[in-house]
Amino acid sequence: SMVMSEKERRLTAIHEAGHALVGMNIPESDPVHKVTIVPRGRALGVTFFLPEADILGRTKEELEAMIANSMGGRIAEELFIGQITTGASNDIEKATEIARAMVCQYGMSQLGPLAYGKKEEQIFLGREIAQHRDFSEDTAIRIDQEVNKIVSQQYARATQILEDNREAMERLTEALLEYESLDNAQMRRVIAGLPLEGDD
Repeated sequence: SMVMSEKERRLTAIHEAGHALVGMNIPESDPVHKVTIVPRGRALGVTFFLPEADILGRTKEELEAMIANSMGGRIAEELFIGQITTGASNDIEKATEIARAMVCQYGMSQLGPLAYGKKEEQIFLGREIAQHRDFSEDTAIRIDQEVNKIVSQQYARATQILEDNREAMERLTEALLEYESLDNAQMRRVIAGLPLEGDD
């Protein structure tokens, strides 16, 4: 496992606390199961969201919650360190993919219940899925605007949550630096300002 500097540990704790706190403040979010700043693979930390039951379909509100949760880490860096790092690149990619699927596949935008971009299997190219563009340049611009709007709205929502919960955010960051991993019950205690079990 990687050796992290104290600066990296704090940055990771702030980033992951941002994901967790946003998720815990959105009713439609999957429950935050665990948050850790122990490095795994290429990730310096991870926040685990686990649905309570098997997921067969997602509501618009649940997808929006996933986008807001994705943005929590980057926003936390901005608010609490005043810098943004490359650590959020995966999160941004995920949020953009969800928003694009909402617009192009699920009909969950102002463009209405239409599918944009037929998927084609390129059998001779190792079965890669190619996106076939079956819409005009004007529609492409409108798709981009809708994707942007969805992500921007959830970015603003996540920002508001973290600004409204600054003290809880700081407590969660410090608890992560001390314990490295917290489960849902421990996070709730920290957010409420209660000691963790076993603490004096």
